[in-house]
Amino acid sequence: MAVAAPTRRRVVTTLAAALAGTIAVPAYAQAAETNPQRPQRHHKPLRRAHAHNDYEHDRPLLDALSHGFTSVEADIFLVDGQLLVAHDPLGLDPSRTLESLYLAPLAARVRANHGSVYRGYRRPVQLLIDIKNEGAAAYTELHRQLRRHRRMLSTCAHGKVRPGAVTPVISGDRAARAPMEAQRVRHAFYDGRLDDLGAAAPAPASFIPLISSNWTHSFTWQGAGPFPAAERAKLHAIVSAARRRGQRVRFWATPDLPGPARDSVWTELLAADVDHINTDDLAGLERFLRTHDA
Repeated sequence: MAVAAPTRRRVVTTLAAALAGTIAVPAYAQAAETNPQRPQRHHKPLRRAHAHNDYEHDRPLLDALSHGFTSVEADIFLVDGQLLVAHDPLGLDPSRTLESLYLAPLAARVRANHGSVYRGYRRPVQLLIDIKNEGAAAYTELHRQLRRHRRMLSTCAHGKVRPGAVTPVISGDRAARAPMEAQRVRHAFYDGRLDDLGAAAPAPASFIPLISSNWTHSFTWQGAGPFPAAERAKLHAIVSAARRRGQRVRFWATPDLPGPARDSVWTELLAADVDHINTDDLAGLERFLRTHDA
């Protein structure tokens, strides 16, 4: 998706001014680097909890971690060599970079917790990075930035995966796929689609560990009334097909307004063993999973 010309000119002007000195790092990001914040709760991290559009919360990353989330999502735009975090071009701000909001705070936290995002939790935390424009060029810059943090990242070298504290997974602009597949050493992985499950020569889980899909493209049920039997069978078949290949599953665009319909959909996702439940309501999903996902 190209950045609209007026917005791009405004952003580039602001960015150039900022780069003339030093880009200001938000106070919450500075604090995260010097004093990583751990969850206040004593419960285990929530392995299914995915913070959709995480950067729109008051404290990107930190709010999700305070609720025990183990997957967070950041949308990025490539603007004059900078990876800026925003949902759309109108929200671009040169101080809100992927480095300042996510990579540096995660690195500080991993150092403080002796190699883990959560102290004592040895599963990788997923950083889903949704590239919004210029997929190939954005990934090239992203790879350069990830290399600086490679000690904390899961890595695939010559087809073999070494898990780290954080696993970046690249979504969004599909043009990122070709340069990723060409690499012999990667510090990121690719977010597949349902078509990848049915491919004649499917990519291995070492490249595509995650299958993501829009819920409404496969299911008509939105949580009201019983789940149609055929749709329930389809959901379980998708998860089973991914599991056979060692892949995880996530659906976006599931109902997210508090109420019985959302709870019904989340209950079916749990029953099908879907790996990541998508939400903007951090506290709501935490309450649900603490109660239902023992």
